[in-house]
Amino acid sequence: MMKRFIAAILLAGACTMAFGQIERPKLVVGFVVDQMRWDYLYYYYDQYGEGGFKRLLREGFSCENTMINYVPTITAIGHSSIYTGSVPALTGIAGNDFMVNGKPTYCVADSTVKSVGSNSKEGLMSPRNLLATGIGDMLKVATDYKAKVFGVALKDRASILPAGHAANAAYWWDTSAGHFITSTYYMNQLPEWAKKFNKTIQVKPGTNVKGVPDGVTKTFQMAKAVLDNEHLGEDSVTDMLTISISSTDIIGHAYGTRGKENHDVYMRTDEELAKFLTYLDSKVGKGNYLFFLTADHGGMHNANVMKQHKIPADGYAAWNEIKPLNATFKEKYGIEKVALMANANRIYLNHAAIAKAGLQLDNVKREVADYLSRNPKVHMVVDYANAVNANLPQLIRERIVNGWNPDRSGDLFVVPKPHNVDGVVTPDYRGTSHGAWNPYDSHIPMVFMGWKVKHGQTSTPTRIVDIAPTVCEMLHIQMPNACIGDAVNEIVNPK
Repeated sequence: MMKRFIAAILLAGACTMAFGQIERPKLVVGFVVDQMRWDYLYYYYDQYGEGGFKRLLREGFSCENTMINYVPTITAIGHSSIYTGSVPALTGIAGNDFMVNGKPTYCVADSTVKSVGSNSKEGLMSPRNLLATGIGDMLKVATDYKAKVFGVALKDRASILPAGHAANAAYWWDTSAGHFITSTYYMNQLPEWAKKFNKTIQVKPGTNVKGVPDGVTKTFQMAKAVLDNEHLGEDSVTDMLTISISSTDIIGHAYGTRGKENHDVYMRTDEELAKFLTYLDSKVGKGNYLFFLTADHGGMHNANVMKQHKIPADGYAAWNEIKPLNATFKEKYGIEKVALMANANRIYLNHAAIAKAGLQLDNVKREVADYLSRNPKVHMVVDYANAVNANLPQLIRERIVNGWNPDRSGDLFVVPKPHNVDGVVTPDYRGTSHGAWNPYDSHIPMVFMGWKVKHGQTSTPTRIVDIAPTVCEMLHIQMPNACIGDAVNEIVNPK
């Protein structure tokens, strides 16, 4: 009996030793550049310094053919999919905004929490609308909740969704306060270091920080403050820091993919990235951290510029169709509002009003689809519930299915013809947008660098949902609970 007892103790000790010998980096850093088209790696290549994007390509492994495998290609969805390895159908993050039970909902809105760090409504946010777990959650579980996980971004959704449910904190920018805040989902008051940091920022409340290059600097400053004051990567337990650069997207929307404004924000991002990587080298140790770069979506080149060079381009806005659509159905059937909302080419029909009018939902969907299809900019209007049978190339059909959450995505999805930006293109339109399946919106960078990563690249097709399982396999932890991606073999098993 005593021998069996001793043997059991020895076996338990051996298992502990075996688990203790699993190699992991001290820190994982996920870096998302909002609206960064894949080709920005090369368009600005000659102007980048040696220590930022060039270093990632020089030392890291680049997946050159990484695509987003759902529509719409939107910020909140991208950030959630990167870290969950999943798609809106399963994560429930169907857009920046969507409808739940007929009620408009912001992706990270949470009325049950309060702002921490300001008195505004900017802090009424949490990850509760996210139905899936993320890398950070799995890292917490794998380390018996000893790992520290933090998110930093100017946009709330770009900080909250990547950090996940169990994060120690997510910090985002409150313009009305002029500094970073969080919510009571994470804590009841800001740490003393965060209060001191906010005082050093010296930004006048109401100042536009998000839409200028200085927003990039502020984001990196906060990331460094978190790294230092929360002591990330300083012990034997792997920690995680998620960083998202929001200014690139805001500037892109306003000024497009070319020109001084876009150039300046990418030069600033490259410069700050180089300094941050150098800091990681000294603070955590070169080779001791795993770093990956990606984007939540791309963006189409400005339609007016394209047209000037005889390249077909225009804009289509589904939301612009709602008023005349509702007027037509009111006159014909007496329905006050047949469509409640259009967002990112998703059409939300008024089920209650349709039923009250004694009409069949399927018949109304067909009639609405026919109405919207008359627009010459529309390729096809797809009934989400029957999308698997849509007469579209399999790739597009799959992305529509992946993007449909029955409770949050609406009823119909409009597929515009190529080179139609999501919006109205006026003669003085300078900006851009995103949301489509097309490569200009769905082709994103994916570069891993650092711990156990060998230099190289591949053109083998990869997807945004492959990032999370790649990180998890490298860490030897379980992938998130809704993950549908695959680890990139060339990264996790380098030759």
